Amino acid sequence: MGDTISKEERRRNMKAIRSQSKLENWVSRELWLRGIRFRKNDKSLFGKPDISIKKYKVAIFLDSCFWHACELHGNRPKSNQEYWDKKLARNKSRDIEVEDFYRKNNWKFKRVWEHEIKENPDEVVNNVVDFIERAKNEGI
Repeated sequence: MGDTISKEERRRNMKAIRSQSKLENWVSRELWLRGIRFRKNDKSLFGKPDISIKKYKVAIFLDSCFWHACELHGNRPKSNQEYWDKKLARNKSRDIEVEDFYRKNNWKFKRVWEHEIKENPDEVVNNVVDFIERAKNEGI
């Protein structure tokens, strides 16, 4: 089935999609304010972690409920379901590949769901800070 909107409208819609969400930016800003220094979306690392610290081998992914098919909050689009089923299934399998890669290479790996950030943002940031501090102390 063809697209229902013009090429120009589709281009504008796709251009409006940001690679970083407001929640990612908020978590990043909070970590920075607490003195944690890191890289965002480092393309040199497998899976482009949202937050990474190579020195301590830390990779943190902040996953959206929709794009990563959260069991609790992920919703399935009603149109073009075959496409979306394949797309979301591939995203989930890629998440597993990425996690396996970091675990096999002795990185400290953490995945945080969008709904966790929305439900209790301060607790999530505290947990991420604790996670990074533990990784630092293990590396000594």
